[in-house]
Formats: sequence, structure tokens, C-alpha cells
Amino acid sequence: MNKVSICDSTVRKLTTGRNNTLSFKEKLEVAKLLDRLCVDVIELDEIRNSKVDSLLIKSVASAVKTSTIAVPVALGKDPAATASALSEAASFRLQVVAPGSSVRAEYVYHKKPAAILEMVKETVSACRKYTDDVELIIDDATRGDPAVMSDLINTAVETGASLVTLSDDAGEMLAEEFAAFLEERLAADPALKDIRWGVSCSDEMSMADACAIAALCHGAKEIKAGAFPVNTASLENVCRVIAVKGESFGVRTNVATSSMKRIVDRISRFCAGGTAGSTVAGFTGGVESTDDRLTEHDTKEAVEAVASKLGYILSDEDSESVYEAFLKLASKKESVSTKELDAIIATYAMQVPEKYRLEDYIANTGNLITSMAHVKLGTKDGDIEGVSLGDGPIDAAFLAIEQITGRHYDLDDFQIKAITEGKEAAAETIVKLRAQGKVYSGRGLSTDIIGASIRAYLNAVNKVIFEEEEA
Repeated sequence: MNKVSICDSTVRKLTTGRNNTLSFKEKLEVAKLLDRLCVDVIELDEIRNSKVDSLLIKSVASAVKTSTIAVPVALGKDPAATASALSEAASFRLQVVAPGSSVRAEYVYHKKPAAILEMVKETVSACRKYTDDVELIIDDATRGDPAVMSDLINTAVETGASLVTLSDDAGEMLAEEFAAFLEERLAADPALKDIRWGVSCSDEMSMADACAIAALCHGAKEIKAGAFPVNTASLENVCRVIAVKGESFGVRTNVATSSMKRIVDRISRFCAGGTAGSTVAGFTGGVESTDDRLTEHDTKEAVEAVASKLGYILSDEDSESVYEAFLKLASKKESVSTKELDAIIATYAMQVPEKYRLEDYIANTGNLITSMAHVKLGTKDGDIEGVSLGDGPIDAAFLAIEQITGRHYDLDDFQIKAITEGKEAAAETIVKLRAQGKVYSGRGLSTDIIGASIRAYLNAVNKVIFEEEEA
């Protein structure tokens, strides 16, 4: 039987779509789960913000062990930065997207088909300098001009593309109509028979799964799908059909169907589980973390390396302060965990003047009401108050602070632990925010968990704002 590759588009589509619900850390965790599921290819979005997007690609490339990481390169752009970000990946693919119709070429890309063809040739050739795995994705292929698509396919094959993907962006075809379209293309473009080709189907009419299976029956070697509904074929449904009926049309996959339900459920909790869109979204979904143990014999460079894995970029001054505090703690115990290093960084790195300070807060919650928080912050110009509803009192308080400051930052991590015992136990809270690809941490300490959380969040916010205003 022929092996068909499964390419998951969840992370890319939740990055570019209007309903973007994934934070930086959640994208990383979803990619790791897809890797455990043994999908062949994981798609990420192209580099738009060089610092933030490159950091995400580098992080995913380092975390994913077996899946290929695929990232688009815009037509006419140098793929060097993308290839550099992917350099630590076990394997990677560069994608080139081109319009299949002259109308889309002129009105979306603002180029004539001849100019698009030349750009495809140049971009594919440039990508081939970095990898043999180069994919041409023909946008809106089902409504494309046959002559334009033939030129694109022939050019891609001649230039060295290893895969051509026909994209049905309209999603208005029944499975039989899509099969007929593929038959026409295979007859018109013999070059497709000498190369791997695949499909990407929109799910506008809930026909993406059926169209994807129809493509497999006609020789497609790769299917784009989503572990979470992102207007494409369902990863779970397509793989289930292949597991049950694949033998009848001669295909199989490497996807771990025995783990499918459990892993897809976890991915769904990250993407849309009850907290989707809230400030603390994703942190009830079982985020996995690695723990690099450090000892007093480790050098400052080793500590900086672990801090970098956690997402911190420490200045020379902060690095000295953190290392000094680390040595004091390490001398008293066998090893220091990454969570303990997190707390050290939150306490000793980048201490800044308070732009906002906590004056008062009130939080209401219960099983019959929506949680609400009323927060009052002090500034040099006077007090400012904010009121917000949220998914729990801590989320409501964080949203109230966002309302006051007029700023939103991705919540990268949130930790609470008791540091004393008994009814009056004190809670230590670590909040990590991500802004422009950099992590800022805050620490809060109180016998009240909500109070400790607000102080930690505010501490981190002050650090971000201080650096933004100093830039």
C-alpha cells in the first residue's frame, strides 16, 4: 500500500484567522502534541514579524522530534530568514503559494500571470538552495485558469519542487465534482504523474473530508487537515476513514490512530476549551514543561541557557543578579528546578519603577454567577479603576488591569504554590507575559491567592511597559 502524508494546518490557520485563540506557548504545545500523534507535516505561518515569528518557528523546530515543519515563503522574498529559523528542525519544508487564476493574480497579488510565473520560478529556485522539500501551493485551483495552472505546475516541476498542492479555497464542490476536477488536471498536466501531489480542501459545505478521500482514491500523496476545526478536512475523520477503508484504495498513514481521540481532545482544549479567548486561556489544558535541573557547579552560561529555553532574554546586569541568587539557593540544596529559576528571575531580573501599583480590589465568584473583579490602580496622576467579568476571579482581575492600562499581552505561564503551611499559608505566584517575542515575569506574595496573582501580573506588566517606553 502507498503511504499518504498528513499535513496538519491547525497552528497556521489559528495564527492567520480572525479567531486567533492560541498564545505563543499554546502553539508550541499543540505542535508537540501533533508530533506525538505522528502527523507527517506541521504547518506554521510565514514570518511577518521577524522577531516574534522567528522565535516561534525556532521554538517549534527545537521541540518537534519527528514531524516535518512547513513554513511559507512569500513570492519574491528571500527564504534565508525562514530557513535559518528552521535550521534546528529534524526536517523542514519551504512552501511557495501562487494564485491559480489570472483574476486572483491581478486583484490579490497585483501581478500579471507572467510575472507570477517568473516569481514562482525564482522563489522555488531560492528555496531549493536550503532544502529538497519545496512545495508549490496553487491557491483557488478549482476556480483557476487551466492554462495558468499548467504553467505553474510545469515550472514548479522543472525548477525542483517536490510537491504540488491543489487548493480548493471555495469549498463549493461535491466529492464527485472534485474527483472530476482532479481527473481533468491529471489528464492536462502529465507532469503531476512524475511528482508528489496533494490537496487542501475548504470545508464551507462540510464536504472537505469527502473531497480529501476522493483525492486519495485518485492518487493524491498528501492531504492537508486540521486536528481542530479550521475550515479544512478533519484530521480525525480522514484518518479514521483511511484506517477502516484505506486498504480498499491502497493507502495507509503513519498517524497514531490509537492515541487519536485523547490527543485531539487535548488539542481542542487548547484551541477552544471553555477558556478560549480569555486572559488565562490554555492553562487548564495540561501544559507540559521540561525541567532542567541545575546545581551549584553549573556556570553562569549554563543558567543563561536554561533561562533562554524558558524564553527570557537577560541583560548582563540581570544575568549577574540572577546567577548570584541562583548560587545562594543552589548551595543549600541538591539541585535547582526550572520553576525555582523562574521564581529567581521574577524576583531579581529587571526591577523597574512602578507605573501602576495596586491600591484595592474586589473579586466576586460562585457557581451561579459569572466571576467579576473591580481593581483600583494608583499612578502618579491619580487612581484609575476597572471592572471586568472573566472565567474565574483571577481572569476577571487580569482583564480589569488590561482595561485600565489599555494593553494586552499573551499570558505565557501562570504558577501558584504555597510556601507556608496552615490556614494562613502564604501563596507565591509567578506570572509570565510575552511581548514582542520576549518573556517578562512578575512575582506576587500574599496569604490571598487572588491578591498574589494580581501583584505578580502587575509586576510583569510594569516591566513590559517600562521597556516599551524606554525603547
